[in-house]
Amino acid sequence: MSVFWALVRRDVALAVRRGGEAALTLGFFVITIALFPFGVGPEPELLGRIAAGIIWVTALLAATISLDRLFRPDFDDGSLDLLALSSLPLELVVLAKCLAHWLITGLPVALLAPLMALMLQLDTGVWPTLILSLLIGTPAISLIGAIGASLVLGARRGGALIGLLVLPLFVPVLIFGISAVEAHLAGLPALPHILIETAILIVSVPLAAFASAGALRLAME
Repeated sequence: MSVFWALVRRDVALAVRRGGEAALTLGFFVITIALFPFGVGPEPELLGRIAAGIIWVTALLAATISLDRLFRPDFDDGSLDLLALSSLPLELVVLAKCLAHWLITGLPVALLAPLMALMLQLDTGVWPTLILSLLIGTPAISLIGAIGASLVLGARRGGALIGLLVLPLFVPVLIFGISAVEAHLAGLPALPHILIETAILIVSVPLAAFASAGALRLAME
């Protein structure tokens, strides 16, 4: 496991050193949400009613735009071949890179969500549910996105293909993430939606590990 955590630290350090990936994700997240009051109007009731959907859809799209760099830099410079030959199974390499991707993109988005919720006039009482749903859902987005990123590895215009492949797969995560917040707003229990979202995350771990590892082996042949 020391190799696993070393790989996570290495990917996070490279992303921080480059700086562009995390800044691009957060910049897209903040600017896109900031545009909605201009588009739909500044009425607090309207913004509060659609705030959860706005935040969740924007978080999903923000994570998607960075998926192309999940495996491509290592594939281009040959590092992926070395990782495949290391003592760490390729399935765990995939999970390590997904964890690093989430730490760079999903976690900052989830932590920034209260500020965006304040901008959109979302009731402060549902902020914990919103943050919890994002903390559970964004790792699933990174894991499911890894499948798409590995399938298009080596293809031209892979970034556009990733979106076409994975956006339909994100729909269940999106539905239950938004439903948890809306249930809380309506005075209904949000726990069932959170539990289903958690189940999706649990299923995504082995699915992403084995499917992505298989696709990466084909790309490296």
